[in-house]
Amino acid sequence: MRPVTADFLDATRASYDAIAAAYTDRFSDWPADSHPLDRSLVTAFAELARAHAPAPVADLGSGPGSVTAHLHGLGLPVFGVDISPRMAALARRAHPGLRFHVGSMTSLDLPDGTLGGIVALYSIIHVPTGHLAAAFAEFHRVLVPGGHVLLSFQSGGPDGEEHLHLAERFGHEISLDYYWRTPDAVAALLAEADLQLQARVLREPAGEEVRPRAFVLARRRP
Repeated sequence: MRPVTADFLDATRASYDAIAAAYTDRFSDWPADSHPLDRSLVTAFAELARAHAPAPVADLGSGPGSVTAHLHGLGLPVFGVDISPRMAALARRAHPGLRFHVGSMTSLDLPDGTLGGIVALYSIIHVPTGHLAAAFAEFHRVLVPGGHVLLSFQSGGPDGEEHLHLAERFGHEISLDYYWRTPDAVAALLAEADLQLQARVLREPAGEEVRPRAFVLARRRP
């Protein structure tokens, strides 16, 4: 991996290393615990990505690895990437037949034009806006022509980006920042990276959710 020394990467890595076990216990049942609309969008993405097989799909911010495993079950060649070594280790333990690497979406250790698709579910929320354009430029670089990217994130309000800093989670001391943006704001940053918008979906909160859930589908030009 190319070295990236931005402070937010170090803080995010350390925070998720600290809470990895508790986070995995809480969020390892995807898709069983997911909203039917969320599952349908991931399934639609998988259908699009299969057109580029055998080029693999990368699950960026793969966490416990359940989304990676689900994509594998949908017939995709897929691997996970997470900034937290502890998270990646737990994912390997839970899904020993799959690959999980330690890395950052802002600097992917991949050749140009090698991925058939990218999924980043609730992981761009930790990337400051000033660094998000660089991440999306990396997405464009590593995707094959026509390759798709599916993003999901909690949506910010209509007045613009919202920011939250947490110093504790699951009883552990952390330093983790969250950035909530609107689908339009994310779509504009994707366009700057020459990734063509294909769809925007915003659903209302369900169950214990507090914020609307946004999904944005884009692709590299064929």
